[in-house]
Amino acid sequence: MKYDLKASKIKLTPEIKAYVDKKMQMLDKYLGKLQVIDCNVQIGLVVGGQKSGEIYRTEVVMELPRVLLVIEKHEADLFKSIDKVKDQLARSIVKHHEKVIERRRKS
Repeated sequence: MKYDLKASKIKLTPEIKAYVDKKMQMLDKYLGKLQVIDCNVQIGLVVGGQKSGEIYRTEVVMELPRVLLVIEKHEADLFKSIDKVKDQLARSIVKHHEKVIERRRKS
């Protein structure tokens, strides 16, 4: 799957790029025949609002036919937030895929 990766307020290291790539490639098995029109991944450091520690934000905006999936998670660990976004995105893709199949059955 092709996607755009952007980082804000953190340095995008090769390790982070490889980790995001690995997680995004795992989503291919859930997509099946669904075509991804556009996919943007944004990772960054959230500034302000927290009392202690750093909070990382990961957001994925994926455009599929007839639906736009937007998933955003905040965590104290960057890799944990990437994992949670991947898990939620997988559930959303499966849910959308089931809706498409159900629509075809009804018609």
